[in-house]
Amino acid sequence: MPGHGFTITAKGPFDLGAALRFTEDWPVTAHLPTDGRSLRFAYCAETDWLPIGVTVSAAPGGVAVTTTRPASPGIRAEVARILSLDVDGTGFPALADADPVLGGLIRAYPGLRPVCFWTPWEAACWAVIVQRSSMVIASRLKQRIAERHGATVTIDGREYAAFPPPHTLLNAGGLGLPAQKEEWIRGLARAALDGLLTTEYLRSLDPSDALAELRTLPGVGPFSAGLILIRGAGAPDAFPGDEPRLFALLREAYGLPEDAPPSAYRKLADAWRPYRSWASFLFRASTYGSAERPLAAKD
Repeated sequence: MPGHGFTITAKGPFDLGAALRFTEDWPVTAHLPTDGRSLRFAYCAETDWLPIGVTVSAAPGGVAVTTTRPASPGIRAEVARILSLDVDGTGFPALADADPVLGGLIRAYPGLRPVCFWTPWEAACWAVIVQRSSMVIASRLKQRIAERHGATVTIDGREYAAFPPPHTLLNAGGLGLPAQKEEWIRGLARAALDGLLTTEYLRSLDPSDALAELRTLPGVGPFSAGLILIRGAGAPDAFPGDEPRLFALLREAYGLPEDAPPSAYRKLADAWRPYRSWASFLFRASTYGSAERPLAAKD
């Protein structure tokens, strides 16, 4: 099947190799086969909820993208969001001067930008599946749902399962999840079909308003809301109000007391504007698999 190609130019530092190394270690994407040069995945585009296969390779100044069906402007925008190439990152390295702790990570992971879920809908489902579960087990469950209920897309001769769109899971049963989680996913499917879980809508809101609205959705608490907005919709300048794992990393890196209030973390993050999401991502990325490195920030 012939492919359809386009390019995306990066504004500011970007290294696809760093993104590939992250996807190899991130449990959500660790199942994807990789050759170390290209990222291949299938998903249901939120522009029309139809399955599409995507191959991303390095190109001068950005990436070259090949899709299994013609890519509309909306799909091109989605691929850019997935790799955080829809944001001008020119000013991100300058944060190293204002915050030596963050600067250590920027130097340790040059060109690494947040790798997002394929859609906010998929991020929301992951947030439900992973509750009270390890990320490795949750990844297997999510992949099983994709294989049983999603479409299969052939990319370069290999089959990839796309996570099913919201209308498929709206009335689906037998997802292999506890009854409460399946009910939550059906509620999220209704929200997605109502347009509440789209990138366009979530990023049209002030981040604090988006987080508050997400917390009204079934099964979505403070942590899940931050995940959906930051790693689903790709909002570049949001800071989660309550994320224990991130707060623990920040306490270690900055020497904060164990009982530091949320306001202390928000004050730290204020120095990262307008890239608070990107900075938070680097702290998390430093803990994944073979990408793990000491927080050079302390040097």
